[in-house]
Amino acid sequence: MNFNLLVQFLDGTEKTVSVKAADVVAFEERFDLSMASLEKNMRMTHMFFMAWSALRRDGEKKSFEDWLNLVDMVQAADSPK
Repeated sequence: MNFNLLVQFLDGTEKTVSVKAADVVAFEERFDLSMASLEKNMRMTHMFFMAWSALRRDGEKKSFEDWLNLVDMVQAADSPK
């Protein structure tokens, strides 16, 4: 299950990330939820976490909580930029 998310930062920059298997597993471990169960229970926190996890694979060093302070919004995207 791969999908893309657009991260919009407070400084006006944007980054499209591709959520991969490692991010899905990290999500399921952190929230103790199956991705399959999210259709009715998706929270914005879940999308933010998956975007952060994908960025972490690309070298993001900040903790999830510190990274959130830099983010304006995360939403579905078509393809990585």
